[in-house]
Amino acid sequence: MYSFLMQVYCNQKVRYPVLLTPNEKQMARDVCIAFRQAVCGFDLLRCEGRSYVCDVNGWSFVKNSYKYYDDSACVLRKMLLDAKAPHLSSAIPPTLPWKVNEPVQPSEGLTRQGSGIIGRFGQSEELRCVIAIIRHGDRTPKQKVKLKVTEEKLLNLMLKYNGGRPRSETKLKSAVQLQDLLDATRILVPRTRPGRESDSEAEDFEHAEKLRQVKAVLEEGGHFSGIYRKVQLKPLKWVKVPKSNGEGEEERPVEALMVLKYGGVLTHAGRKQAEELGRYFRNNMYPGEGTGLLRLHSTYRHDLKIYSSDEGRVQMSAAAFAKGLLDLEGQLTPILVSLVSKDSSMLDGLDNASSEMEEAKARLNEIITSAAKIVHSNGSSECPWMTDGAGLPSNASELLPKLVTLTKKVTEQVRLLAKDEDEELTETSSYEVIPPYDQAKALGKINIDIDRIDAGLPCGSEGFLLMYARWKKLERDLYNERKVRFDITQIPDVYDSCKYDLLHNAHLNLEGLDELFKVSQLLADGVIPNEYGINPKQRLKIGSKIARRLLGKILIDLRNTREEAISVAELKCNEDQQSTSKKSEKEDTDYQLKLSIKNDDVRRTSTTSDISMDQDDDDDKETKYRLDPKYANVKTPGRHVRTRLYFTSESHIHSLMNVLRYCNLDESLQGEDSLVCQNALERLYKTKELDYMSYIVLRMFENTEVALEDPKRFRIEMTFSRGADLSPLEEHTLPIMGPERLQEVGSYPTLEKMEMMFRPFAMPAEDFPPPSTPAGFSGYFSKSAVLERLVNLWPFHKHDKHASANGK
Repeated sequence: MYSFLMQVYCNQKVRYPVLLTPNEKQMARDVCIAFRQAVCGFDLLRCEGRSYVCDVNGWSFVKNSYKYYDDSACVLRKMLLDAKAPHLSSAIPPTLPWKVNEPVQPSEGLTRQGSGIIGRFGQSEELRCVIAIIRHGDRTPKQKVKLKVTEEKLLNLMLKYNGGRPRSETKLKSAVQLQDLLDATRILVPRTRPGRESDSEAEDFEHAEKLRQVKAVLEEGGHFSGIYRKVQLKPLKWVKVPKSNGEGEEERPVEALMVLKYGGVLTHAGRKQAEELGRYFRNNMYPGEGTGLLRLHSTYRHDLKIYSSDEGRVQMSAAAFAKGLLDLEGQLTPILVSLVSKDSSMLDGLDNASSEMEEAKARLNEIITSAAKIVHSNGSSECPWMTDGAGLPSNASELLPKLVTLTKKVTEQVRLLAKDEDEELTETSSYEVIPPYDQAKALGKINIDIDRIDAGLPCGSEGFLLMYARWKKLERDLYNERKVRFDITQIPDVYDSCKYDLLHNAHLNLEGLDELFKVSQLLADGVIPNEYGINPKQRLKIGSKIARRLLGKILIDLRNTREEAISVAELKCNEDQQSTSKKSEKEDTDYQLKLSIKNDDVRRTSTTSDISMDQDDDDDKETKYRLDPKYANVKTPGRHVRTRLYFTSESHIHSLMNVLRYCNLDESLQGEDSLVCQNALERLYKTKELDYMSYIVLRMFENTEVALEDPKRFRIEMTFSRGADLSPLEEHTLPIMGPERLQEVGSYPTLEKMEMMFRPFAMPAEDFPPPSTPAGFSGYFSKSAVLERLVNLWPFHKHDKHASANGK
């Protein structure tokens, strides 16, 4: 007999014994045999459902673990009996005699998983699942530069990276590609800025200005660490030219469209927001005054998965949130790699509803620019949100000219600041950016850049030249003077840019910025919600198209949680009816195997088939990795809470909220009450903006005193937060508003009703594509090469040559 013990550690060094799998027990036996000792300590690394011995400590001495002392006593007893009474050794059971019928002792002072952020629930209720859909944190304004290029160097660069195909577009993202583009742009940008008088055409001047902007963007930070800039080159015109060998002709591009996208980077305030919201979730969404989740997580009773869209700001928000949620230490990048899965097909893009959104924007433009009165044919004074264009200010058409005037006023002030900066750059070096700013390193800190602010420079990586380009583009796109036409799609961008400068660049004292913010906010509060549908039925249609896959995944999450809870409840009920005269380590293993078989049976009989987006969860792993109930010192060792966190952009938050609000308007659900109560509908109508870190939370509770087949056994609590709110400007942050109910107190939909209301708009489980390892992290999670990659990731491995050269 051998003694081996696996323990789980949390930040406070509290240890919890967990049950080993049969394979892990065999590994432990092999280690003990190899080291020729019956009591042996070693560390196991569990990854992707497999286990690896990563450290052997020899004789183990585990403090404060009754499991260790009991196992050691059994080993010592067997050694003595083998030596002096071998005929008794095999007859005596391996467990201690006073442990045979001893009941599991719950820990004093532990609370049930019933109380939460809003109100208290019955002692018979337990939290089973937390699903949160969260928008990313505060970011820099998203920017785009478009220009047509005919320069030979740029056209050759396009051919270099598209395989020499004259009609194929090229995307430049890597550091090498962007450096090539920067080198070419530096040669093409004029060293001096020509005056308008010397230019024959205004277009030449504008082209030179855009090239200068491209150069400034690529020079940010002094190097390409972190991909927050990308360029697209798309050929527009071709000509036939003789081949170099003189045999025949070939096509050659002579004009291409260059599109540079940059900005939209998580700010120091955004990271702080995400971390603080993670801590708030830890302290309020789970019980135990802040330690409940950590205790749950560290004892293998918390099933956590975090998903993110493809955008960098969303991924970094997810990593910062995870750091606050689990009270982690260190940089965000390792947290991102180990805890966050990228799923762009579920959380990115608006392509599925692009035509419907264009239709909504066209109708919205008609309402605003024609100064037409909003028709109340579809709504009433009691339900104003049912009206076409609900939320638009009545004087929207009058506010537009004022918006243009104020934008020009701010732009002119920034132009003068940019002119001064440009003169300084000319005096030093055309290639030098002052001051250098590393965007990648900036993501690793929370504090603002005091030195830049004290020097009167813009916050973050943006210089005055790029700040001017940002405002000039808004001024140009917002109103076309030649056609006398407003572009209402620019209103959210003006508001976004204005809010950013008001929050982060207040020290620049731009005159009129406060007034511009108020005007743009009035218009944006009406425009943004209506871009996702001009009325409730259109919002439901657009929302279901955008969030279809996310809605399907949420249903899968809830279904899997219910199945597991029922399986555990049935097994526990069966065990209570059986005699428990003997409890051995073998029976503990049998319990886990039975639970695994039971879960498999339930899944196979599920109405949604056995297809699940959580195939990467490894269901067997969830049932194997459990506490030892005899030694866990936990009140409910069999309990399991599932947490799914989805980090995304504003479009998915609006889309999901619109489905929650208006799903009962679908023809198949006529007569059903809305999932959202009337009071919450009114508050949502007045909320307008779902700002940074806004979130929607679904929590599922199980009433253990209700029969398993009763629909009331599982209920759903829905809350939301409108996210960030402006705070004193010197703080450079936006505090997150607390959660609000979406239902009346004491009135909650059952899981059965939630499924019925969601199903018409959700992707069916059988339509989900097979799970795949995220492209960005494909190298880190391969089962066949886990240990090799861990070695390659180790710091000293990468610098071993350098270290040895220095004698270290």
